[in-house]
Amino acid sequence: MGVIEDIEPPLKRVKGPLEESKSLPEDHSTAEPVSCSLGDQMARPLNSQGDEETIGSKGVIKKAEFIKIITRALYSLGYDKSGALLEEESGITLHTSAVNLFMQQVTDGKWDDSVATLQLIGVSDEAIVKSASFLILEQKFLELLKMEKVTAALGTLRNEIAPLRINLNRVHELAACVISPLQYVKLGVSGKDTEGTKSRSKILEKLQKLLPAAVMIPEKRLEHLVERALDVQRGACMFHNTSDSVLSLYSDHQCEKNQIPSQTLQMLQAHNDEVWFLQFSHNGKYLASSSKDQSAIIWEEEVIRRWDANSGECLHVYEKSGIGLISCGWFPDGKGIFAGMTDRSICLWDLDGRDLECWKGQRTLRISDMAITDDGKRIISICRESAILLLDREAKFERLIEEVDMITSFSLSEDNKFLLVNLINQEIHLWNIEGDPKLVSKYKGHKRTRFVIRSCFGGFGQTFIASGSEDSQVYIWNRCSGDLLVALPGHSGAVNCVSWNPVNLHMLASASDDRTIRIWGLDNLNLKTRDHCNGAIHHCNGSS
Repeated sequence: MGVIEDIEPPLKRVKGPLEESKSLPEDHSTAEPVSCSLGDQMARPLNSQGDEETIGSKGVIKKAEFIKIITRALYSLGYDKSGALLEEESGITLHTSAVNLFMQQVTDGKWDDSVATLQLIGVSDEAIVKSASFLILEQKFLELLKMEKVTAALGTLRNEIAPLRINLNRVHELAACVISPLQYVKLGVSGKDTEGTKSRSKILEKLQKLLPAAVMIPEKRLEHLVERALDVQRGACMFHNTSDSVLSLYSDHQCEKNQIPSQTLQMLQAHNDEVWFLQFSHNGKYLASSSKDQSAIIWEEEVIRRWDANSGECLHVYEKSGIGLISCGWFPDGKGIFAGMTDRSICLWDLDGRDLECWKGQRTLRISDMAITDDGKRIISICRESAILLLDREAKFERLIEEVDMITSFSLSEDNKFLLVNLINQEIHLWNIEGDPKLVSKYKGHKRTRFVIRSCFGGFGQTFIASGSEDSQVYIWNRCSGDLLVALPGHSGAVNCVSWNPVNLHMLASASDDRTIRIWGLDNLNLKTRDHCNGAIHHCNGSS
């Protein structure tokens, strides 16, 4: 919970492929015709390899490219006869005869022939031709060396590879292989990598990535285009909150509004005063809450474990003599604790209470809310009314996020790249903290006049922003567009904090001044009401 003034205790109230040689034609032009009655009956079109004929309603898809990509997919899936038949019927070959010859020569290890054919496949960029030649001749060199033909390998290195005058560092590394076989290991090259069809297939894959796509059609190009289309549909889906397994090629994807948790499933009523803070554990199994009644509760499904601030069991005391704590948190690996102190410092301990670090920055005025990145390298904290400190522990370097108004709380994204900042002016700001901090988006609509209200990331890919509000509702926005998607009624007091379950994407928890915690789920669930004596848990299918 954020502390706004040094003289007061921390309260919540705020002041102010390529294995395809078998499918290559022997005459290096088109695949051998396949006996098929359907193919025999259909008219053969004239060769339209160079035509700019288009298909599709918008006229932007070139027919020849479309057919080549389908043919490539058929071969990749192992449907060689179907691929050959499509080439024959369409009159559009996947590759030119020169490219087919080139690929076969690489597969057969005919290195000199493949270098010669490379000049004939239609690549005009000399730099690409040189790089492709280097890959081929490097493989030739390594195979000769593997066969202990050292003289021939040196001849290839001196007379064929070196004259290309590229990748000079690599040339020196290859030369070292002649002197020391251990250089194979240093280069990441094993004996298995320099012999057999597997190694040559890898060379073909590298050549395919290097050569223009129009010359050698990329492997899995159709799959890539379809995946991009699904990514676009998913990104445009305002309410997307499901796993990728629900995406289908049969229809355009669009989630309904009911994918957002908007129905009260449970009410947890064990606290005796306002509930100020709550958060799900990383594995989504536990929910921790703290209250003005000076208690903290860990909820495990339907079991309550409770520690009282005055009489509960204490495993260890982490303290600095004469200095109070304002905020604290766990290291990502659970092996240490960090805290913001009343003397405006940040302290770190291991689990046995030994001091690891204690840091006090030049510009630090106050340390309230805190977070630490997963790698443990950066500590983030509110350091004064309108500023957040980004401290790089290793580089001993600090940066500031300067806000336009008083900061009440913040939340760090799961990928450690974004920060969600709540302001006293009833706005929530999203900052990108990679490199120099940059304001990305703003979210408005919730109410905040007196209390610390906390927000969180949530849903699939953390594509939603949820926040409490003083008008007793939970607000949910689309993270990218900033659109307010829903305001959930149900509480009878200010909603102080929300937490989205990181594992169950359809579960959201909210804590309120009405002394309850609500667990929200999908509105298509129909659970019967039942009471439990331990913690007075009520299952509901309504808003109260």
